[in-house]
Amino acid sequence: MATTRSAHTVWEGNLLQGNGVVTFDSSGIGEQPVSWASRAEQANGKTSPEELIAAAHSSCFSMALSHGLAGAGTPPTKLVTSADVTFQPGEGITGIHLTVEGTVPGLDNDAFLAAAEDAKKNCPVSAALTGTTITLSAKLA
Repeated sequence: MATTRSAHTVWEGNLLQGNGVVTFDSSGIGEQPVSWASRAEQANGKTSPEELIAAAHSSCFSMALSHGLAGAGTPPTKLVTSADVTFQPGEGITGIHLTVEGTVPGLDNDAFLAAAEDAKKNCPVSAALTGTTITLSAKLA
């Protein structure tokens, strides 16, 4: 069964001096302020589209890796994943780097790296972001 998740943004003003608020409609987890400065300069307590993509990618990748490892008979005890999304004004998103450290009993580092590469390639968010370069660092804890 397909699911749809929704969020909306209310933006006021022009790009450089304006600001907005992103509301997470589906989950109801609240609102987050967003601005050009939080995107292209310092966050200063506000989010950005790239941070939201990083959150989506790190969680999706973790789910895909957990599923793949469990399917191979080596379920993880713990996965810690970060996603770094690089934004260059005038160019856009220029790359995403995933870093994962896993605790997976009975698995060696080479097998973990192979599983992580497979998850990077096959997680739905990675598939949605095929227009950008996605790199990976993976190791066992």
